[in-house]
Amino acid sequence: MFGLFKAAPSWDLTALLNAAEPRAPLAKRNLWLARLLEWLRHPAERDEASAGTTLLPVLRLKHLLNVLERNPEHARVFASVLNSIWRDVDAIGLFADVGFAPRVALWGEFLHRLRQHLLPRTADTTDLAELFDLLFPDEADEQWLLALDDDLLQRLSRLLVGQTQTKDWQAPMFSGLTTLVSAIRAEGLSAALRRRMSAELLANQPFEQLASACDDMVDALRAGDGVKTAQALQYLRALLEACRRAAASIPEHLEAYGVSVEIVFALEQMQARIERVEGLLICLVAEQPQRELARLLASLVRVVHERRSITQLFSSHYSLLARKVAERSAETGEHYITRDRADYASMLKHAAGGGAIIVGTTFAKFSVIAIGMSAFWTGFWAGANYAMSFLIIHLLHWTVATKQPAMTAPAMAQKLEHIERDADLQSFVDEVANLLRSQFAGVLGNLAVVAPIVLGIQLLAWALFGAPLVGEKSAHYVLHSLTLLGPSALFAAFTGVLLFASSIVAGWAENWFVLHRLESAIAWNPAIIGRLGAARAQRWAKWWRDNISGVAANVSLGMMLGLVPVLLDFVGLPLDVRHVTLSTGQLAAAVGALGLDIFRLADFWWCVAGIALTGFLNLSVSFYLALKVALRSRGIRLADRARVSSAIWRRVREQPRSFLLPPKADETWRG
Repeated sequence: MFGLFKAAPSWDLTALLNAAEPRAPLAKRNLWLARLLEWLRHPAERDEASAGTTLLPVLRLKHLLNVLERNPEHARVFASVLNSIWRDVDAIGLFADVGFAPRVALWGEFLHRLRQHLLPRTADTTDLAELFDLLFPDEADEQWLLALDDDLLQRLSRLLVGQTQTKDWQAPMFSGLTTLVSAIRAEGLSAALRRRMSAELLANQPFEQLASACDDMVDALRAGDGVKTAQALQYLRALLEACRRAAASIPEHLEAYGVSVEIVFALEQMQARIERVEGLLICLVAEQPQRELARLLASLVRVVHERRSITQLFSSHYSLLARKVAERSAETGEHYITRDRADYASMLKHAAGGGAIIVGTTFAKFSVIAIGMSAFWTGFWAGANYAMSFLIIHLLHWTVATKQPAMTAPAMAQKLEHIERDADLQSFVDEVANLLRSQFAGVLGNLAVVAPIVLGIQLLAWALFGAPLVGEKSAHYVLHSLTLLGPSALFAAFTGVLLFASSIVAGWAENWFVLHRLESAIAWNPAIIGRLGAARAQRWAKWWRDNISGVAANVSLGMMLGLVPVLLDFVGLPLDVRHVTLSTGQLAAAVGALGLDIFRLADFWWCVAGIALTGFLNLSVSFYLALKVALRSRGIRLADRARVSSAIWRRVREQPRSFLLPPKADETWRG
């Protein structure tokens, strides 16, 4: 508000009533009304501020009405000013526009809210929707509007309506109702929403019939025909309910069509307009509409303040996108969880294959550093090296252990949705054990292969060329950089963040692929079919649908590991990455360069400890972030954390081996 009212003089009621001028310019009358409402809110004396349980604006309004009822001349001028404001402003926007974006565009709405926060507003306006922000700038206004009793509302109504016709007050509501219904109809018939609604629920064409049903309702109300009004109201409400059900079916179809925050935003706007129409209908058909009008004004105050919040805008409209990203990751994550000996052996084998590829990645990284390019290009080619290695591992269906947590966390979140019963809780504990066992197998498989092969290649180079591929200078740098005594813990946690970020990129890329129907485009585009042939186009479409997530995850992770530290260092944040498998390969190369004497160095053992912590932080940070997003996107709040923790610790005490090794063929792990 930029101090609009704080800068004004301290007005008492007498001064306010004496300042009322029905013939003053509209801007002055608007400002007078804003100051009157400000007087209702803020006490001038301490005894008013602590006047029992009744809200201060309600007490002030009672006092105002008492004064006006004792002074007919003041009452006449007071009512004239309010009625003149209602007559001279455009009130349609109050009912049809307040709380809704002028355009169905998320970023346009963001800029609109940002302007609301930064720019002052004026009382010189004919738009009641714009003036509403000045009249009710406090979120607490909703409470005192709802606290107005019937007696107060009837007294206020007699004062105001005594000098005007009831239909004059209803006319903007009729126009607002028509405007809202037109917007609902247009949104419901738009291609983006229509094709995502259930065809069965659209069979009776509810959106197409809305406009004529609304016109019949308005005509019946204006004519004062009670029978026709009741019939038109019943039909219009039935259509609105059908539209609401059709809109509610959209999230069920987003898996097939993909998620767009713009679509989610449009859907929420349409649902909110349906609710507003219901509120207007209640006011228009009520025998005593004062109470319903107060409720409607209170709801408008609430939505005005909700619409001012930039944080609320993004948190609400990205929640469904986050859920779909998490669900897509959960589908992938199920493949990373081992549940029996066969799965465990398969995970070890796939992790061993991943470790073998990381051997080449390790030596390639040393080569990139040795070339001595500029920082950016060193980071770029290091990232390309990582990305290519991770992509090869993915295409060969092998595993890098650190990619598991961010993918498996959403799968765990699904299990947390239903843990009310003891049996469901034990099932979740089983999944925790399965997950940790899978992580252990992945890390073990990676490290058990990468370390001996790197060391073997170093020894082979000694035998063939008389010098290792990685020399002493690089080996000492490794001992200096990987030590636990340095910033390795911070760098490992930062790497966990990048691992999590790659899973988000993967889910987003797959959603983007589905949203733009690229699978269908590859399979059925005439130019692509002409070049590849029908059968090959179908195979390519299926391959990309199955692999787009993995390709995006691996390429994004590799490039982030290489480039993000360089870019952060450019802006003064000297963060680096520490990846447990790559670090192990580097330390093995250092052993091959320095020989057996390295085992006598304390620096070597500090590096071993640093790698152990690196592995823990890589896994735990990425898992924690992914689990948090998955839980939030599903609206899950762990009210009984102690019960979950107790069940897990009980399994640790009673069956610790279940977290490291799979059950034998004739046993099952149960707490």
